[in-house]
This record gives sequence, C-alpha cells and structure tokens, in this order.
Amino acid sequence: MQAVFLDKGTFSDGIDLPAPTGVSNYILYDDTPQELIIERCQNAEIIITNKVQINAEVIAKLPKLKLIQLTATGMNNVDQDACAEHNITLYNVAGYAVKSVPEHTFMLMLNAMRAGLYYHNKVTDGTWAANGNFCLLDIPLVDLEGKTLGVIGVGTIGKRVTEIAQAFSMTVLWAEHQGRAPRNKDYTAFDDVLASADVISLHCPLNEDTKHLINKDTLAKMTKQPLLINVARGGIVDSQALTDAIHSEQILGYGSDVFEQEPIAADDPLLTLGDHPRVIFSPHNAWGSRSAQETLWKILSKQVAGFIDSV
Repeated sequence: MQAVFLDKGTFSDGIDLPAPTGVSNYILYDDTPQELIIERCQNAEIIITNKVQINAEVIAKLPKLKLIQLTATGMNNVDQDACAEHNITLYNVAGYAVKSVPEHTFMLMLNAMRAGLYYHNKVTDGTWAANGNFCLLDIPLVDLEGKTLGVIGVGTIGKRVTEIAQAFSMTVLWAEHQGRAPRNKDYTAFDDVLASADVISLHCPLNEDTKHLINKDTLAKMTKQPLLINVARGGIVDSQALTDAIHSEQILGYGSDVFEQEPIAADDPLLTLGDHPRVIFSPHNAWGSRSAQETLWKILSKQVAGFIDSV
C-alpha cells in the first residue's frame, strides 16, 4: 500500500520513522499546505498526519484513501463524519506521552511559581551583578508543598500529574465536569475546585463542552488567585479573558504549551504577557520527549500494519 506522511517535520530531527510493515510505497513531506493535500495524496491508500486539516472536500477527492492515521491523540483536524461516509478508517495514537506531558506540566508550574525565566534573565542581563547582593529576591518564590492542585481532566495524564503533585506534598482535587454532581468521593464539584485551588492544571480534551471553559465567568470563581497551567488545548482557555485576569492580578500567572492558533497568532493577547515573571510559554512540545516520539511511532506502526493485514 502507498502511505503518504504529510507533516514529518512535526517530529524531531534524528527520530527514526520507518515505514510500517505492509507499506510498499512510502512518501514523506516535512509539511503540506492545504492546497497540496489532494495532489500529494491522489494515489495514497494511507495518509499519516499530525495536524494537517483533512476536511470533507479533501476526503471526497481521494477515492483510493482507506486509512487516515494521526500521529496525535486529538482528532479535531479530521472530518470524522466524512470518513464514515466514505468508509475511511480513522486512527489516533494514545498513551505515548504519559511521561513527557506530566513532566512538562511541572516544568511550567515550577518555573512560574519560582519565577524561573525572570531570574535567569536577571543573572544574564547584569541586573544581579549591579544589585550587589549575594542573592536577588524581588519576586517571591512560591513552594508547591502544602498547596492545593485542581486537576481538570482526569485521564492517564491527569492521574500521573496527581502522583507527581502528591510527591511534592500537594493536596489534589479532581474536578467533576462543569454543572454535574461529583460521580463519587474521588471527585469535587467543578466550581469548588476553582474556588479552592492554588494551582489549576488542564488536561481535558477540546470539544463543545470545554471550548473556552476558562473564561471571564470561571476565572471570577478562582478566589485564591491561582496559577493556571494548560497542556491540553489552546481553545479551552479564552485568551483575552485570561490575559485580562493576569493584568488585573486576578490570577497569579499562566504556563501554557498550547494556543488557540498554532503557531501562535501575532495578535494573540497572550503575547502581551511575555515579560510577566509568572508566565511561561512553550511551542506545543510537551508531548515530544525523545522517548515519547519513539513510543508514538511504535504504536502507530503496529496500528497501520494491523490495518493492512485486515484488508
């Protein structure tokens, strides 16, 4: 079968991405603009992609296509109804970043709580030397021990974040879905988590229920001025409302790996927070430790080979 990988460039250089077993013609592109998808995939029976948008119009013009294999967990970039209509199988990959994303979560959290980037810059730009003291402490350092962490989205990653938080002696609250009563004693009502948490970490999928889940109204319920961490999806947070909340000191800070448009739009209000000592951004790479990428490709290769065997 012919397989076309549309955006190999989403993987790190040096990661081995061999053709799955059963693929006889394997074509790779670093990136594929929308207008070239149909041309590049005319003879493809399998499309492999991370974030290229595969809409209904594209699917209708690819009669040989049998499988779309995503190199990610989220499937928002593919029209799933069109896949069903044209009898195209759609696979994602899950479980590959269960170490990488939780560790990245705490990288963001610790940097924000201890103003890591701010103090790094004060060392390198001469501010510390000009100050003359043996230490510089103009922005308070905040310990995680004894703080309450609210986890929104309690899947495999949310549970691993819980384990790491408990190692820091944090109290962890699992948030129930907004507007629902807690399903059992392990969960806490959504609004109660917002009101009680010193840190809130987002690990939920982006869907109709979670679009702009963090907005002006929900931010107003965060009475403890928490730090917010987002390693889920950018659209879960209303960027303007979040920016306003930080400027007004309604919340402590923001660590985010994800944005509503990626790469981030030049007019995204979050960019006005770049010099804030408790704001740290990363370019949607929390998932991408070397071991996570290698694990992802092993899972993907097994899925594609299994599909080829089945047809």
